[in-house]
Amino acid sequence: MSDIEYMNECMVRDLAVMLIEDYEISIPEALDILYNSETYEKLQDARTGLYFQSPIYVYDFLQHELKNGKIA
Repeated sequence: MSDIEYMNECMVRDLAVMLIEDYEISIPEALDILYNSETYEKLQDARTGLYFQSPIYVYDFLQHELKNGKIA
């Protein structure tokens, strides 16, 4: 596993925990939301550099996407 892959996995874990806490949902529901999001797609693209940001910063993108149906 590369460093970027490891950082992505840690980010996914942190984002899932935040979803679980904020929306009071199960682990599978949180992962389903995350894995099917545009935010996750951007996170997987190393060129975006999102893997290097704080989980709170990336979670803000995810919350915006959940409210508005897209990141921007």
